[in-house]
Amino acid sequence: MLVAPLEAKREGALRALLASMNLRPGVADPENALVPFGRFDRLHFARFVVLEDPAMADITVYGLPRPEFGTSLAFLADCDGPAEDFLADLVGRAGDGLRRIFAHCRGFDPGGDLTAWMKAHAVRPAASYVNWIGRTVRQIREEAALRDALMSYLDRNGAALAGMEASRIRERLREFVTGERQAGRLTLTPPEPTPLAWRVRNLFHAVGVPLVLLLLAPVLLLYLPLFVYQLRRRERRDPEIVPLPDPDRVRRLAELEDHDVTNQFSALGSLKPGLFRLWLITFILWLLDYAIRHVYNKGYLTRVTTIHFAHWTFLDGKRRLLFASNYDGSLESYMDDFINKVAWGLNLAFSNGVGYPRTNWLILDGAKDEQKFKHFLRRHELATEVWYKAYPGLSSVDLQRNTRIRQGLEQLEMTATEVSQWLSLF
Repeated sequence: MLVAPLEAKREGALRALLASMNLRPGVADPENALVPFGRFDRLHFARFVVLEDPAMADITVYGLPRPEFGTSLAFLADCDGPAEDFLADLVGRAGDGLRRIFAHCRGFDPGGDLTAWMKAHAVRPAASYVNWIGRTVRQIREEAALRDALMSYLDRNGAALAGMEASRIRERLREFVTGERQAGRLTLTPPEPTPLAWRVRNLFHAVGVPLVLLLLAPVLLLYLPLFVYQLRRRERRDPEIVPLPDPDRVRRLAELEDHDVTNQFSALGSLKPGLFRLWLITFILWLLDYAIRHVYNKGYLTRVTTIHFAHWTFLDGKRRLLFASNYDGSLESYMDDFINKVAWGLNLAFSNGVGYPRTNWLILDGAKDEQKFKHFLRRHELATEVWYKAYPGLSSVDLQRNTRIRQGLEQLEMTATEVSQWLSLF
């Protein structure tokens, strides 16, 4: 992810240039002339979004002056492997197009070192969610092709297979796939090994965070009564700012949605003033990042299974927070899913934002007031100018099913129950 401030009066020209990258509003042409996303075989999702805070003046309810953050451009990419490798590939393949885009940003030198400029404007998320750590773009595409081939085979041979035992049907399917692979019509690349350095860092992180919490436990327990007092005092006084969203703005945002089974979401808002809120959200996102890195990394975030990637990123000296996600279904169903299943989690992550529906004891109420929460979310939502998805038409549930099909196909032996369960995936 990178963020760079825009030159004054160049926003309109930038939006027009970004629009030229699209097949339709907000949805990128994979072969567009500026950044042909479809040629990057390790890129899952990408977006360009103009960060123009629609609720910047809300902070004035605390008696503070209206901030002048200015408008910025953000570029986000979810990729396989080290970010440095992807960046080098990106600059090598799309350097000229990136220079045309970033020429609208303050201080950009079209003749300068593009890689160094992008690294200088890189921003590290405070927390990042990956639906299935280790599942690459190549694996997703190969497993989708595998399922399509198997479904076609079953359609063509349904009558002949109808009277067979389940185990025999599986044998026939395995024989078919072996033939297709030998003929070069199917490829099933072995999973790439996880780099040892990453595994070591991940292990230290998995052990280190609980150890830090254990060491801090006496201090946190002593602070708890004061924390409760400070929290409740603020919860009773913090104002809600949840007016009905402007219908025209909602319509413009809706034009960018529901072009695929998956959608994008970008939202920006200011944090409530004071060190208490700053330290609280920093601590919460630190814990969230741990949980989604080590616990919620195989297809679900608590009880929600529809998110592919999500990021929480501090901006402007931790005075604002950007949230960006890629999720399945409509925005309405996305919001309902969270409200019904993990409203407490929404409150933890977002109640430190200015104007959020009033919470009690940090996790109660808040998002449970459905209409207020939805008004708040729409009010802070940003229009994503360009959005790319590497595997249109596939939901996170589809990806998990396709992986299970491949695993079942490659498993040497299965019980009768396992075979029946595997065949039910088709």
